[in-house]
Amino acid sequence: MSLKTNYRFIAPLYDAFIERATRSARQRSLARLPQQGTARVLVSGAGTGLDFPFLSPCHDYTALDFTAAMLARAKGRARGLRMAWVRGDSMALPFADEGFDYVVLHLIVAVVPEPQHCLAEAARVLKPGGRILLFDKFLRRGQRAWLRRSLSPLVGQMATRLDVVFEDVLEAVPGLHVISDQPALARGWFRLIELQKEEA
Repeated sequence: MSLKTNYRFIAPLYDAFIERATRSARQRSLARLPQQGTARVLVSGAGTGLDFPFLSPCHDYTALDFTAAMLARAKGRARGLRMAWVRGDSMALPFADEGFDYVVLHLIVAVVPEPQHCLAEAARVLKPGGRILLFDKFLRRGQRAWLRRSLSPLVGQMATRLDVVFEDVLEAVPGLHVISDQPALARGWFRLIELQKEEA
Protein backbone atom coordinates (compact mmCIF):
# COMPACT_ATOMS: atom_id res chain seq x y z
CA MET A 1 0.00 0.00 0.00
CA SER A 2 1.10 3.61 -0.56
CA LEU A 3 1.84 6.05 2.23
CA LYS A 4 -1.31 7.94 1.26
CA THR A 5 -3.40 4.81 1.80
CA ASN A 6 -1.59 3.91 4.99
CA TYR A 7 -2.16 7.31 6.54
CA ARG A 8 -5.85 7.16 5.71
CA PHE A 9 -6.04 4.11 7.97
CA ILE A 10 -3.59 5.53 10.52
CA ALA A 11 -5.47 8.82 10.95
CA PRO A 12 -7.92 7.61 13.65
CA LEU A 13 -5.05 6.15 15.73
CA TYR A 14 -2.42 8.80 15.05
CA ASP A 15 -3.30 11.10 17.94
CA ALA A 16 -3.30 8.33 20.55
CA PHE A 17 0.28 7.38 19.69
CA ILE A 18 1.79 10.75 18.80
CA GLU A 19 0.03 13.61 20.61
CA ARG A 20 1.34 13.25 24.15
CA ALA A 21 4.85 12.20 23.14
CA THR A 22 5.40 15.20 20.88
CA ARG A 23 3.41 17.93 22.64
CA SER A 24 6.33 19.63 24.40
CA ALA A 25 8.57 19.58 21.33
CA ARG A 26 5.85 21.06 19.13
CA GLN A 27 5.25 23.81 21.65
CA ARG A 28 8.96 24.64 21.82
CA SER A 29 9.25 24.77 18.06
CA LEU A 30 6.17 26.92 17.47
CA ALA A 31 7.14 29.37 20.21
CA ARG A 32 9.61 30.69 17.61
CA LEU A 33 6.72 32.16 15.60
CA PRO A 34 6.15 35.89 16.27
CA GLN A 35 3.52 36.60 18.89
CA GLN A 36 2.39 39.82 17.22
CA GLY A 37 2.01 41.17 13.71
CA THR A 38 0.58 39.10 10.88
CA ALA A 39 2.71 36.54 9.04
CA ARG A 40 1.78 34.06 6.34
CA VAL A 41 2.53 30.60 7.73
CA LEU A 42 2.39 27.30 5.86
CA VAL A 43 1.96 24.15 7.94
CA SER A 44 3.16 21.57 5.43
CA GLY A 45 2.18 18.04 6.36
CA ALA A 46 -0.36 19.33 8.89
CA GLY A 47 -1.61 15.85 9.77
CA THR A 48 -4.41 15.85 12.34
CA GLY A 49 -3.60 19.38 13.50
CA LEU A 50 -1.54 18.55 16.58
CA ASP A 51 0.40 21.79 16.05
CA PHE A 52 -2.70 23.98 16.03
CA PRO A 53 -3.17 24.46 19.81
CA PHE A 54 0.27 26.13 19.91
CA LEU A 55 -0.33 28.58 17.06
CA SER A 56 -0.87 32.28 17.73
CA PRO A 57 -4.20 33.55 16.36
CA CYS A 58 -2.54 36.66 14.91
CA HIS A 59 -1.24 34.97 11.74
CA ASP A 60 -2.74 33.73 8.48
CA TYR A 61 -2.23 29.97 8.14
CA THR A 62 -2.40 27.44 5.35
CA ALA A 63 -2.65 23.78 6.36
CA LEU A 64 -1.55 21.29 3.70
CA ASP A 65 -1.70 17.52 3.87
CA PHE A 66 -1.67 14.67 1.37
CA THR A 67 -4.47 12.79 3.12
CA ALA A 68 -8.07 13.97 3.28
CA ALA A 69 -8.70 11.90 6.42
CA MET A 70 -5.93 13.76 8.25
CA LEU A 71 -7.25 17.18 7.19
CA ALA A 72 -10.79 16.22 8.21
CA ARG A 73 -9.57 15.44 11.74
CA ALA A 74 -7.45 18.60 11.83
CA LYS A 75 -10.34 20.99 11.22
CA GLY A 76 -11.69 20.54 14.72
CA ARG A 77 -8.42 21.85 16.18
CA ALA A 78 -8.35 25.06 14.12
CA ARG A 79 -11.01 27.03 16.01
CA GLY A 80 -9.97 30.64 16.46
CA LEU A 81 -7.33 30.44 13.71
CA ARG A 82 -7.49 31.96 10.22
CA MET A 83 -6.80 28.74 8.35
CA ALA A 84 -6.94 27.84 4.67
CA TRP A 85 -7.09 24.13 3.83
CA VAL A 86 -5.21 22.57 0.93
CA ARG A 87 -4.90 18.92 -0.01
CA GLY A 88 -1.53 18.54 -1.64
CA ASP A 89 1.94 17.07 -1.68
CA SER A 90 4.73 18.50 0.48
CA MET A 91 7.19 17.46 -2.23
CA ALA A 92 5.34 19.48 -4.92
CA LEU A 93 3.64 22.40 -3.21
CA PRO A 94 0.78 24.02 -5.17
CA PHE A 95 1.90 27.56 -4.29
CA ALA A 96 3.79 30.36 -6.02
CA ASP A 97 7.38 31.18 -5.12
CA GLU A 98 8.16 33.31 -2.05
CA GLY A 99 4.62 33.52 -0.68
CA PHE A 100 5.15 32.59 2.99
CA ASP A 101 7.03 34.12 5.91
CA TYR A 102 7.30 30.82 7.77
CA VAL A 103 7.01 27.15 6.85
CA VAL A 104 6.37 24.56 9.57
CA LEU A 105 7.70 21.06 8.82
CA HIS A 106 6.82 18.85 11.77
CA LEU A 107 7.25 15.10 11.31
CA ILE A 108 7.03 15.27 7.53
CA VAL A 109 10.57 15.47 6.12
CA ALA A 110 11.42 11.96 7.31
CA VAL A 111 8.04 10.62 6.16
CA VAL A 112 8.10 11.55 2.48
CA PRO A 113 10.00 9.40 -0.04
CA GLU A 114 12.24 12.32 -1.13
CA PRO A 115 13.15 14.46 1.92
CA GLN A 116 15.29 16.84 -0.12
CA HIS A 117 12.33 17.65 -2.38
CA CYS A 118 10.20 18.43 0.66
CA LEU A 119 12.80 20.83 2.05
CA ALA A 120 13.48 22.37 -1.37
CA GLU A 121 9.78 23.05 -1.90
CA ALA A 122 9.54 24.68 1.53
CA ALA A 123 12.48 26.90 0.61
CA ARG A 124 10.94 27.77 -2.76
CA VAL A 125 7.68 29.08 -1.30
CA LEU A 126 9.48 30.94 1.50
CA LYS A 127 10.20 34.66 1.22
CA PRO A 128 13.86 35.75 1.38
CA GLY A 129 14.73 36.05 5.07
CA GLY A 130 11.85 33.73 5.97
CA ARG A 131 12.26 30.76 8.29
CA ILE A 132 11.53 27.06 8.40
CA LEU A 133 10.63 25.41 11.72
CA LEU A 134 11.53 21.75 11.54
CA PHE A 135 10.85 18.97 14.04
CA ASP A 136 11.72 15.42 13.03
CA LYS A 137 13.93 12.38 13.57
CA PHE A 138 17.32 12.44 11.89
CA LEU A 139 20.49 10.47 11.95
CA ARG A 140 23.77 12.35 11.97
CA ARG A 141 26.53 11.85 9.44
CA GLY A 142 28.67 8.90 10.40
CA GLN A 143 26.16 7.59 12.94
CA ARG A 144 25.97 3.81 12.61
CA ALA A 145 22.46 3.22 13.98
CA TRP A 146 22.43 -0.16 12.24
CA LEU A 147 19.00 -1.17 13.59
CA ARG A 148 17.30 2.03 12.41
CA ARG A 149 18.98 1.79 9.04
CA SER A 150 18.07 -1.87 8.59
CA LEU A 151 14.43 -1.33 9.58
CA SER A 152 13.97 1.83 7.50
CA PRO A 153 13.04 0.17 4.17
CA LEU A 154 10.19 -1.74 5.85
CA VAL A 155 8.98 1.00 8.21
CA GLY A 156 9.32 3.59 5.46
CA GLN A 157 6.75 1.73 3.35
CA MET A 158 4.26 1.84 6.22
CA ALA A 159 4.75 5.17 7.97
CA THR A 160 8.13 6.92 8.17
CA ARG A 161 11.79 6.59 7.28
CA LEU A 162 14.33 5.99 10.04
CA ASP A 163 17.54 6.65 8.12
CA VAL A 164 17.32 10.29 6.98
CA VAL A 165 20.51 12.29 7.61
CA PHE A 166 19.54 15.94 8.00
CA GLU A 167 22.92 17.27 6.92
CA ASP A 168 22.64 15.41 3.62
CA VAL A 169 19.16 16.80 3.01
CA LEU A 170 20.26 20.36 3.82
CA GLU A 171 23.30 20.08 1.57
CA ALA A 172 20.99 19.38 -1.38
CA VAL A 173 19.04 22.62 -0.82
CA PRO A 174 21.23 25.70 -1.30
CA GLY A 175 20.28 29.02 0.25
CA LEU A 176 19.22 27.77 3.68
CA HIS A 177 21.21 28.37 6.85
CA VAL A 178 20.85 26.75 10.27
CA ILE A 179 19.82 29.24 12.97
CA SER A 180 19.49 26.63 15.70
CA ASP A 181 19.61 22.85 16.08
CA GLN A 182 18.51 21.40 19.43
CA PRO A 183 17.76 17.88 20.68
CA ALA A 184 14.08 17.23 21.33
CA LEU A 185 13.29 13.56 22.02
CA ALA A 186 14.90 10.11 22.16
CA ARG A 187 18.35 11.34 23.18
CA GLY A 188 18.62 13.71 20.27
CA TRP A 189 17.29 11.45 17.54
CA PHE A 190 14.41 13.93 17.24
CA ARG A 191 15.66 17.47 16.70
CA LEU A 192 14.22 20.99 16.66
CA ILE A 193 15.85 22.87 13.79
CA GLU A 194 15.30 26.46 12.65
CA LEU A 195 16.45 27.43 9.17
CA GLN A 196 16.56 30.81 7.45
CA LYS A 197 16.44 31.51 3.72
CA GLU A 198 19.10 33.81 2.32
CA GLU A 199 18.07 37.40 1.62
CA ALA A 200 17.85 38.31 -2.04
